Amino acid sequence: MRQVISNYAQTNIKKEIKENIDLKMNKHKPWIETSYHGIITENNDTVILDPPLVALDKDAPVPFAGEICAFKIHGQEMPFEAVVLNKTSGEGRLQAKSPIDCELQKEYTFIIQAYDCGSGPGGTNWKKSHKAVVHIQVKDVNEFSPVFKESMYKATVTEGKIYDSILQVEAIDEDCSPQYSQICNYEIVTTDVPFAIDRNGNIRNTEKLNYDNQHQYEIMVTAFDCGQKHATEDVLVRVNVKPVCKPGWQDWNKRIQYKPGSGSIPLFPSIHLETCDGPVSSIHTTIELQTNYIGKGCDRETYSEKSLQKLCGASSGAIDLLPSPSATTNWTTGLLMDNNDMIFKFDGKQGAKIPDGIVPKNLTDQFTITLWMKHGPSPGLRAEKETILCNSDKTEMNRHHYALYVHNCRLVFLLRKDFDQADTFRPAEFHWKLDQICDKEWHYYVVNVEFPVVTLYMDGTTYEPYLVTNDWPIHPSHIAMQLTVGACWQGGEVTKPRFAQYFHGSLASLTIRPGKIESQKVISCLQACKEGLDINSLESLGQGIKYHFNPSQSVLVVEGDDIENINQALRKVSYINSRQFPTAGVRRLKVSSKVQCFGEDVCITIPDIDAHVVVLQANEPKITISGMDHFARPAAQFESERGVILLPDIRIVSTVTKMEHPMDLKEHDRDNKPVVLEEMLHNLDFCDILVIGAELDPKQECLELDRVELQGKHLDATNSTAGYSIYGVDNMHNYEQVLRQIRYRNWFTSATFDRKFRVKCSELNGRYTSNELNLEVNILHSSNSNFMDHVNHMIVEPQFLQSVHHPEGSINAVHNSVVPSVATLVIIICVSILIFIITLGVYRIRTAYQHSSADNEGSKENEMDWDDSALTITVNPMEVPN
Repeated sequence: MRQVISNYAQTNIKKEIKENIDLKMNKHKPWIETSYHGIITENNDTVILDPPLVALDKDAPVPFAGEICAFKIHGQEMPFEAVVLNKTSGEGRLQAKSPIDCELQKEYTFIIQAYDCGSGPGGTNWKKSHKAVVHIQVKDVNEFSPVFKESMYKATVTEGKIYDSILQVEAIDEDCSPQYSQICNYEIVTTDVPFAIDRNGNIRNTEKLNYDNQHQYEIMVTAFDCGQKHATEDVLVRVNVKPVCKPGWQDWNKRIQYKPGSGSIPLFPSIHLETCDGPVSSIHTTIELQTNYIGKGCDRETYSEKSLQKLCGASSGAIDLLPSPSATTNWTTGLLMDNNDMIFKFDGKQGAKIPDGIVPKNLTDQFTITLWMKHGPSPGLRAEKETILCNSDKTEMNRHHYALYVHNCRLVFLLRKDFDQADTFRPAEFHWKLDQICDKEWHYYVVNVEFPVVTLYMDGTTYEPYLVTNDWPIHPSHIAMQLTVGACWQGGEVTKPRFAQYFHGSLASLTIRPGKIESQKVISCLQACKEGLDINSLESLGQGIKYHFNPSQSVLVVEGDDIENINQALRKVSYINSRQFPTAGVRRLKVSSKVQCFGEDVCITIPDIDAHVVVLQANEPKITISGMDHFARPAAQFESERGVILLPDIRIVSTVTKMEHPMDLKEHDRDNKPVVLEEMLHNLDFCDILVIGAELDPKQECLELDRVELQGKHLDATNSTAGYSIYGVDNMHNYEQVLRQIRYRNWFTSATFDRKFRVKCSELNGRYTSNELNLEVNILHSSNSNFMDHVNHMIVEPQFLQSVHHPEGSINAVHNSVVPSVATLVIIICVSILIFIITLGVYRIRTAYQHSSADNEGSKENEMDWDDSALTITVNPMEVPN
């Protein structure tokens, strides 16, 4: 045990002795510089230090103690390491552990120390130097190209100006050093363009640009960094040239097409106001639809005055003083007429006398005068009276009992009462002063007389007379009176009675209604325009927008203080035409605007818009009347109290021709487009049943209709020896119903064997007319009536007739085509042969009968005497004749 302790003690003693010896040998610490500066090129591992990395030890040349064994770097995760190149000289090298990226970190700072090798091979008792600071900068490599911030640049310039800078392009470079990350130059790649660019990316024009020459320029630009590396992708710069800013409305079309039946279409769907940055505070815009050259001032219904009054619910009894010339209304025959036979022109040389009995002599205290008038200023300083309507003495004297005339652009109505009606000083002349009387435009006038009050309606607006003069009643006399139009009859106080006070202008629809006055509602209906301006979606108008229409909706005024709200309001303005067959042609549009500016004496001026709406021609309807064209009945039926229904199976159909437009139709086939007939519904305004040949003899025959058949319809009827007329604006079905109830009576049939009639219908006062359906009625006398009853019951009209579409080649072949089956065709042929045999037999019987009857000698030979309405000739519409 003692021996073990002795050995351990000896070992420790030896170790201590050795350590003391080593300490005496390694007396000094290594020495290095206090700081180092280094540079490393990115993507490289070698660091160039200044001064070089060298450690010195004063223990040299003692082995180990005078040698340098290591350099240690202090810092968190430094990407560098220091290695000893020579232990004896103390030379070392600082290097990167991995490639250095300047874009991630541009410089590094850390602490380094040198360590000697100690006092022996084991490296015991080593000493370290003081701490030195190492600062390393990463040297950049030009590895990135410039990249533009935007994929495209846009700018707008005004023509005629030189700009210092239109816009600036900018590129960036991801390199870390100023040399390679800065953009040193820009260059325009596109050649022959009037632009230049400076080193800061500012683009300017080198000459004045012209909008008419070129609206837009596209140029390509590249960028260079300071290492002269250019961008990999050039950038597009688009420069738009706009004309010199002129205040006004933009983005509107001068021509707007309107297809009939389109309803309401916007006039300016994209319009906006350019103010050129003017300090606008409010805008006042007027849109005017100018239709004064369309019809009577606008597109109105062109039905006859009678039909219009019936349609509008006017009181019955109106007397047309300017009817279309006819055998019964011949006093307008010599007057000048417009292309439309409803308008009469008076040139100051013509007048018309209304025959006696047309208008009652006594109009009572209530009556109405209505007319359309177009009148301009009268020539001369002291213009004479221009008579529209005048009732004056026919002979001996020159008294005016009532008259309507124009004098110095004033409308005057004269009404002189007779002494037997009043014996006091009473109102006699009523004067109205209106600009419209002499504006050369069409206006609708209604004079409502409710004596002693007289009211004027002009275009639906009420006007009270500004002057009323009184006069004494006219002394009673037995002198006849003459009613005239266009001038006043001067029957006395002249050598020869003549016309005087001629009218200069145009008149239409002049009526007088004795005993009744018209309501405001009826008056508005009679003069209403069927076209005008409209605003779509009134509730969506912006705040602060005010608008106002005139009564006919031909003028719209829009006001507001916000430009965008005004733009939105004008985009909603539309044109509407409610007529099924509008008048085709051009309607002018004028938009005028006034603006006010904030505190400015001089404000911008907005030019007017001049545009036009083109109303296209509506497809013309083809009105077809069909039914039996002759029948025969026993004389007894004609002589009965109810007579014989004349048109029991009449049918009225209207079709319109349309072109089909298949999507796959080739260009060279466009001329051979398939044509179809499409049935359409519309109104009629009259149907006439005219007597062919001698007029009806009221002593023995007539046409009749129970008036109850007209109830609940907008229809009326007139009867004469020339025929029967149904008139009024109503649908075709109602016309059919009434026509099917018209009866023919003849209570002396012994001398009559047949009567011929013709039926014709119209829409829009003759603008569209139907075909003429001719009907022959045969009267069968007792000798053959029983036999013919049998024939009439044998032949029944087939029920398979219907309207179909026709190919182009057969449109004119038939009005109501049918496509019967083969069996039906065989039946028809057989029946036709049978009818022919019967006809031949009856013809021989009739011939014998006529020779035996002395009363019937010289009478007209009838060609056919039975009801053969069932004999229908059918043309196959699929067969097109060569």
